[in-house]
Amino acid sequence: MIMTHLTALTLADLAAAVFILAAWALSGWVIEHPPAKFPSVSVLMAEYRRAWMAAAEARENRIFDSQILGTLRQGTSFFASTSILAVGGVLALIGNTDQLRGVAVEFTADDSPEYVWQLKLILVGFFLTFAFLKFVWSHRLFGYCAVVMGGLLETGHDSGPRIAAQAASLNIRASVNFTRGLRAMYFALGALGWILGPVALVMTTLAVLYLLLSREFWSAPRTILLDRQP
Repeated sequence: MIMTHLTALTLADLAAAVFILAAWALSGWVIEHPPAKFPSVSVLMAEYRRAWMAAAEARENRIFDSQILGTLRQGTSFFASTSILAVGGVLALIGNTDQLRGVAVEFTADDSPEYVWQLKLILVGFFLTFAFLKFVWSHRLFGYCAVVMGGLLETGHDSGPRIAAQAASLNIRASVNFTRGLRAMYFALGALGWILGPVALVMTTLAVLYLLLSREFWSAPRTILLDRQP
């Protein structure tokens, strides 16, 4: 049944769908594995997270560190809730595409069968579901980090640096998953362009790529981080 429905998509539709999936995967790889001489904001922030845990290990009072970690967990919780609500909205649209078809027909004069619109919405739902799973896992990893930080002993203990390094690694992994969730939400917005056709999907995908890569490699925060590396 699914293969039969896929045959209703044009070659341009399939190419545009492959393009956004490839852009999503490749942009994530480039951001997480940039050239050593041209680091991304995500890579730079990982170094600051290590510095944070090293400083926490050297502090007697770690209430400030627990507050920062609590704020990070609140952020992941907020985005997890937002993404699951968005998934529910997409599922509702998949169940009733009549209004969506009416709007799309006015702009594109494309009166495709109902299941074609459902396939296009499934792509949006895929990105949102991926984002939700990443946010939930990020929230959990920040929790692991909090537990490991709770195991930090008094300043000067031999095991302190090792525990701090473990906490930093968990913190970085939580951040990586949080960022992956954010990227998926951006691409979910880009995938909405498919409703207006394959050309619109390619254009929205390029817009998302520009937004993500510019923030990671050519943004003011990156310049600040480079100027103030610990």
